[in-house]
Amino acid sequence: MNPLIGRKKEIDLLNAYLKSEKSEFIAVYGRRRVGKTFLIRKVYENKIIFQLTGLANVNMAQQLSQFTSALNLRKPNWKVNPVKNWFEAFQQLIAFIDNKSSNEKKVIFLDELPWLDTKGSKFLSALEHFWNSYASARNDIILIVCGSAASWIINKLFKNKGGLHNRITGKIKLAPFTLKEVEAFLLSRNAIYNRYQVLILYMAFGGIPFYIDLIKSEKSVIQNINDLCFSQEAPFRIEFENLYASLFNKHENHIQVIRALSNKNKGLSRNEIIQITKLTNGGGLTRLLNELEESSFIRSYKAFGKNQNNKLYQLTDLYSLFYLKFIEKSARDDENFWINIVNTPTYFSWSGYAFEMVCLHHIYFIKKALGISGIQSAISTWQSSKAQIDLIIDRKDQVINLCEMKFSLNEFAIDNKYETNLRNKIETFRLQSKTKKALFLTFITSYGIKQNKHSGMVRNDLNMDIFFA
Repeated sequence: MNPLIGRKKEIDLLNAYLKSEKSEFIAVYGRRRVGKTFLIRKVYENKIIFQLTGLANVNMAQQLSQFTSALNLRKPNWKVNPVKNWFEAFQQLIAFIDNKSSNEKKVIFLDELPWLDTKGSKFLSALEHFWNSYASARNDIILIVCGSAASWIINKLFKNKGGLHNRITGKIKLAPFTLKEVEAFLLSRNAIYNRYQVLILYMAFGGIPFYIDLIKSEKSVIQNINDLCFSQEAPFRIEFENLYASLFNKHENHIQVIRALSNKNKGLSRNEIIQITKLTNGGGLTRLLNELEESSFIRSYKAFGKNQNNKLYQLTDLYSLFYLKFIEKSARDDENFWINIVNTPTYFSWSGYAFEMVCLHHIYFIKKALGISGIQSAISTWQSSKAQIDLIIDRKDQVINLCEMKFSLNEFAIDNKYETNLRNKIETFRLQSKTKKALFLTFITSYGIKQNKHSGMVRNDLNMDIFFA
């Protein structure tokens, strides 16, 4: 099996549960393809005594048949009889556990849990009964459940009003890889690229391990993107629809919102989303937006000095952005699409915004590079009729970092016109925000700032290497 890259915090948590003096009910969630199942299997590979994976788009009888097969694999000398419902299934599981004499922690892994909860199956009631009447009374059970449908996990488990209320003892939201983890992942597969090329891959696919694992080490980054996205049988031509369909009911509405956000880099307000998509205002839209945000496809944020009622929603899933900007619009017979579009104005327009998204995904690394990891701070943006600042770090130590994020092939050069623009922007911000804090102009670029007579105004010069530190 491939080595486990990164995930130190999550690994430490999972190992700590093995040392707990009570039974644990752990939920691991995160978007599709992010590596949840791989993480659990790798950490608990010698502790899992039973594993069941839910099947998509099948009925309860088929799910129960899968349960019987899974239990039979664990009990080769004892034939498990077919079960009629989930209560019988969990009774079979209890009998299986009771037959284990070891005092060590016993891991029960239920993967793709939302798919097991088919309509009318009463799966959740049976799971509740298993935990409350049996597992929680012991001290040697780790019940770990997993699912890509983050909204189901949150609404049915975390916010459960019935017998599972406050029963979850551990929550792990698995995020996409950071750039540092992607670099290590590629190296583990002998795919050796410089950091600029790793950055390009990240801007196209995000930090999704399954996507990065498709990279062919003998090909260049440009060739890989071209093959995976623009050849006639390219896997990323069909991934977009499958991705949302596998996660959300009525996924067409979720895609409508994603499409709307893809056309407005700085995001849209709730009212603007309603106007563009024609979706009805109300609880359904609130739930839809929460589902997209919990699944890491979008983020909500507020402008500097504004309250939560003025928040905007912004597309942050890099693959979705890349698909809607390029893959969807390309002809299937244009198999050199990406090779031909690189370094065109369309390419630079996309790469500028994608780089901003990369920066937002790596705020921790930016603060670490600035030496302010231990200082409380708030992240926001600011916009006026005259200027805008896409990343503001408002610090408790009476400093505000005004961040400019620029993607370029070489060192970024500030010329006379741009210096004037920057000074006007900073002064406008100072006047309109009425802040008394010190304002530090901070640049985050691919290769750093070119030193010239205009560069002295930059207080912090950060390049892409900070994301790999």
